[in-house]
Amino acid sequence: MKILLLAAIAACAFGQAPSVDEIMQRVAANQDSAQDLRKQWIYNQKQVLRMIRGNGKVAREERREYLILPKRKRISRELVKFEGKYENHGKYIPFDQPGYEYKGVDIDANVINSLSEDLTNDKEAHDGISPDLFPLTAKEQRKYDFQLVARETYRERPVFRIKFQPKRHPLDGDTGSWKGEALVDAEEFQPVSVHTSLAYGVPMAVKVLLGTNIKSLGFAVAYQKFADGVWFPVSYGGEFEVRAVFFYKRTISVSLVNSDFRRADVTTNIAFALEDK
Repeated sequence: MKILLLAAIAACAFGQAPSVDEIMQRVAANQDSAQDLRKQWIYNQKQVLRMIRGNGKVAREERREYLILPKRKRISRELVKFEGKYENHGKYIPFDQPGYEYKGVDIDANVINSLSEDLTNDKEAHDGISPDLFPLTAKEQRKYDFQLVARETYRERPVFRIKFQPKRHPLDGDTGSWKGEALVDAEEFQPVSVHTSLAYGVPMAVKVLLGTNIKSLGFAVAYQKFADGVWFPVSYGGEFEVRAVFFYKRTISVSLVNSDFRRADVTTNIAFALEDK
């Protein structure tokens, strides 16, 4: 009877959920505080970046491992391991450094290196992921409409399932680029996972004049709690197809896994703070 009573009380409390606006306001506040708390943590990051030709063969693949170090205003990445290979006339040739070009103009080398920098090394975020990709901060939320879809249980924790899409008429004229769905922890108002896809396609004029198109562009990120108020993205990635200037076609995948989280000690924090001045 006690178990049933407690379950009934919990269900009643969960049924009286806050509005979607209240939920997202608390998520935004937690995002701001999380940026500050993440400065205290060191962790490892593994990346796999892959480019596949139209015929299905891997054109280039890079596996990178970084040590992520905190700084006062951003993160610092230290490359600790690298393995790369590219396809040339049916054979895979290894290389051992990012940005390696095996010919005069190597588009794949430039694109894959830019993706690693742009998608995983944002200078303004203490997890390296650009806030533009996921509408969680207060600044990004202003561009979107949110809808509370369901209250459910995910990995034995209560969560809110929330859909979002760009506002049709944003007040400041700055519209969002993504649509998707987020799971938000119902007790701590922290994101558990977010999935996005591009809300608008590439304009037809660009496709016709430049022969450029992007298909199935979208990203997914999953978060995990490591201490009170400290949630980090533990996995992140996406896959999409790029067709550019008529002759270049690639399916591109980016995946990232963060692990081995530990607090930075006082000496380490001081060293990084001095380095950042």
